[in-house]
Amino acid sequence: MKVRIGSSVPVLTNPDQSPAARRAATVAVAEAGMDHLLVADHVSFFGGAGADGLIQAALSLGCRPDLRVIIGIYLLALRHPVPVARQVADIASAAPGKLMLGVGVGGEDRHEVEVCGVDPATRGRRTDECLTVLRGLLDGESVTFAGTHIQVDQAQIQPTPTQPVPIVVGGRSDAAIARAGRAGDGWLATWVSARRFADAVQAVQAQAEAAGRHGQEWTHGLNVWCGLGRTKELAERSVARGMQDFYHLPFEKFARWSPAGTPGDVAEFLAPYIGAGCSMFNLIPCGDDRDETVAMAAEVRALLQASGTVAG
Repeated sequence: MKVRIGSSVPVLTNPDQSPAARRAATVAVAEAGMDHLLVADHVSFFGGAGADGLIQAALSLGCRPDLRVIIGIYLLALRHPVPVARQVADIASAAPGKLMLGVGVGGEDRHEVEVCGVDPATRGRRTDECLTVLRGLLDGESVTFAGTHIQVDQAQIQPTPTQPVPIVVGGRSDAAIARAGRAGDGWLATWVSARRFADAVQAVQAQAEAAGRHGQEWTHGLNVWCGLGRTKELAERSVARGMQDFYHLPFEKFARWSPAGTPGDVAEFLAPYIGAGCSMFNLIPCGDDRDETVAMAAEVRALLQASGTVAG
C-alpha cells in the first residue's frame, strides 16, 4: 500500500496571520515536496475564530494549482448541500483531480453549531441527508429528496466535475465510522490509536458491504497534530500551546495521540498506522519557525518514504 503525507500550514508560536504569510506558507508546503495541503473549516469557533474550508481550498489552489488540497473536515451540516455542491464543482472544474472533501459533524464547540441555526442534536442526521444530496448533485443527477432536515425538488448543477471529488468522512465515533462505510470514499480519523484505526477500517468495510457497496477504492487517513523541534521538550511545548489555543482544552486530553520530538520520533509514531490501513497522513505541524517546521514535516515524509511505504 502506498501512503501519502501532507501538511497544513505550520501552527507557529508567533504566527503572521496576513494573507501574504498564508500564501508564503502554502508555497513552502508545496516546495517541500509534501503530497498535499490540509485546510480546515470552522464558521465561528470558540469566540468567532475560523476560516471557510472551501474558500481556503480555492485560495490555495489559486496560489499553487499543482498542489492537491484536502479539506479536513468540512462542517457540511451547517450549510445547505446545493450551494455547497456548486462551490465544490467550481473548484474541481478549475483544478481537476486536486480537491478532496472531508466531511464531519464537528462538535468541540456546540455554540458554533447553534449560531448557524442548527440544533447540535441533529448534526449527524443532517450530515447524512446533506451527503445524499451532495453526492447525487456531483454525479450529475437531478436530485429530488425529502428528508427530515433537507428537502430539494429536481435540484441539479452543471457542469459537474470532470474528475470525481473523493469525499472522506471524518470523526472517531461509531456513527462517523458507519457513515464512512455507507456514504464515503474513506474515513478520516483523529485522536485514535493504531489499534482503534485498524478496527475502524474493518468496520467501515463491513458497513459498506451491508449497504451493498462492493469493490470500493478506499482512502483512510489520519489528521495528526504533532510538535516538531530540535528537542522533545521544545516540540512538546509547541504542540501543547497550539492545541490548547485552538481547542480551549488542556493538552493532556490529546497528548497520547499527538507525537512530539524530532522528525524521527514522529515518523516512528506514525509507522504502526500504516500497518493498520492508513493510506493518508495529514500532519498539523507545530513549531517556532515556519521554514524549519515545514522542513521537518518533509523529513517525516522522507523517513517513511525511505521505508518503501510512501508514494514518491
